[in-house]
Amino acid sequence: MKHKTPFSTYAVIGTMLFGLFFGAGNLIFPIQLGQLAGTSFWPALIGFLVTAIGLPLMGILAIALSGSNGLQDLAGRVHPVFGIAFALILYLTIGPFFAIPRTATVPFVVGFEPFIEPGQSSLWLAVFSFLFFAIVYYFSLNAAKVMDIVGKYLTPAFLLFLSMLIITAIVKPMGSFGEPTGDYSTLPFMTGFKEGYNTMDALGGLALGIVVIHAIKNLGITDKKAIAQATWKSGLFAMGLMMLIYGLITYMGASSVSIVGTLENGGLTFAAVSQHYFGTFGAILLAIIIVLACLKTSIGLIIACSEFFHSIYPKISYKTFVLILSLVSFMVANFGLTNIILFAVPVLMFLYPLAIVLIFLGLSSNLFQHKRSVYAGAMILTFFLSTIDGYNALAETIPGASHSLLESISNSYAAYLPLYGIGLGWILPALVGAVIGYFWKNNNETPAVLDRKAENLSS
Repeated sequence: MKHKTPFSTYAVIGTMLFGLFFGAGNLIFPIQLGQLAGTSFWPALIGFLVTAIGLPLMGILAIALSGSNGLQDLAGRVHPVFGIAFALILYLTIGPFFAIPRTATVPFVVGFEPFIEPGQSSLWLAVFSFLFFAIVYYFSLNAAKVMDIVGKYLTPAFLLFLSMLIITAIVKPMGSFGEPTGDYSTLPFMTGFKEGYNTMDALGGLALGIVVIHAIKNLGITDKKAIAQATWKSGLFAMGLMMLIYGLITYMGASSVSIVGTLENGGLTFAAVSQHYFGTFGAILLAIIIVLACLKTSIGLIIACSEFFHSIYPKISYKTFVLILSLVSFMVANFGLTNIILFAVPVLMFLYPLAIVLIFLGLSSNLFQHKRSVYAGAMILTFFLSTIDGYNALAETIPGASHSLLESISNSYAAYLPLYGIGLGWILPALVGAVIGYFWKNNNETPAVLDRKAENLSS
């Protein structure tokens, strides 16, 4: 008789998955979106949910359903060198260069810096980030316990404290929605869509997919179909929870403008809202919420990155990589939150189109028999678009980085490429590349090796 997996198992895995994804960025970006979107609340929120929830879930499913043994394996279907290079860039982005350092700087800036003398911020950031990453290092040493640490303890504690603030804001709303500002007044859906990039969760879905699969296997679920079923059911549980919380946080931001005003970033808005409802206790409550949110995400990212780097360079132990990544993240964190966000945006604009196309290729891989030429065709043409997307973001961030040739290419894309103006110019090239790859006559690269990898996953 086939053993039926109880709902409680999906709930525990889903809670772990939610905990790995839902960090500080997931708090500060939707509340700021609510403030800026105002009466355009619904289209902006739906656009945000597509990239902040839909894409991460599809990323995890792409790893599970395609039979891949992780991101490098999936990206390697384009070419082995591309698999290593893309995985390396992505893990460094969601790892020690941007996402992991942000998990330390956000709670410091939001929860502690307001109470510190301006001249002493750098010193106390160093102290705080050192203690933060010391805790992350300790809990990341045993990857097998990640589900217990994140799913059973840190996430429920985080949700308990966050619910205190959210329920209060719903029961006692601060005011009505204001008028949308900036791009939210003309393109609320696409503005929210691109705002979801900042959470980095689509990239996290590709990187953390294998962590989820390992957690499922550790529960004794080894059949390929059972793993896929557990993955999507747990994913739906996690993303449903995220959708609810995103909606409530966005509502809290949209209703706060008349009381706290439009603030510079979501962290300041959260602090102002928390202080409005709870006074001094609100600062303590917010600090607990932010630290727990960042702690659990940082642990998950350190584990995922350490496992990846250990897999490509096994001579260095997993625990040594945990130490190295913790130290590098500590050093990068001390450059400050503003600088981390400043340089992350161009990298995200470059990576996201590639990641989205790879996700859809992984989900539909069976339809074209895993042909390498389909992967290669779609990703090559997408690369030409994503490079210019990254350049445009870099030129906006650092005006001195502009280049006449790249400006000319960007202008040509804007003039002739459908959807380029709203940030979706990569769709047509990806489709054209996939079609060319499908009908490509050179089929010496049969999918046999890929099929064997898929079969090995179920063994």
